[in-house]
Amino acid sequence: MILTGPEITTATVDGRLRIAPFDQNQVNPNSYNVRLGPTLLTYTTPVIDSHRANPTVEVLIDEGGYVVQPGELYLGHTLEEVGSDSFVPLLFGRSSVGRLGLFVEITAPIGDIGFHGQWTLMLSAVRPLRVYPGMKIGQIMFFVAAGPVDLYTGKYQAATGPQPSAYWRDLPPARSAES
Repeated sequence: MILTGPEITTATVDGRLRIAPFDQNQVNPNSYNVRLGPTLLTYTTPVIDSHRANPTVEVLIDEGGYVVQPGELYLGHTLEEVGSDSFVPLLFGRSSVGRLGLFVEITAPIGDIGFHGQWTLMLSAVRPLRVYPGMKIGQIMFFVAAGPVDLYTGKYQAATGPQPSAYWRDLPPARSAES
């Protein structure tokens, strides 16, 4: 079951859902619009290694915007902190942004119950596109969970700003050459 716009508002007011800052004008019939935060990260090495932390460079988007380029992965973030211990959140790009050729959430739209923080966005443009801080970039829907809840306590909890991949943290310890 998906939350309607009025229920998103009610759940935010009564604390079952946290959206900060909350703006009633961003409530849709069955989702909430989230805005692009002012920081982007890009990886700096020609080959990204899934078994290591990869270096990044930070870009601050000013009032004049920033042009994202095709063939580059940008890690952005939501301006809003969003989370719930009651509902399952799903984040998707807004259709109006998709029609500009920007993919907002490429592979990981589902959030975990118990995550609270800014969402990292995986941005990829088809053509050069100027983006602006505070632009409505995505929408989050909330679903009712059935069954016992095991709250998220993972590596991205309480995220602020874009978070590079920490996939390597989940790998088993490396074996020595003598193994």
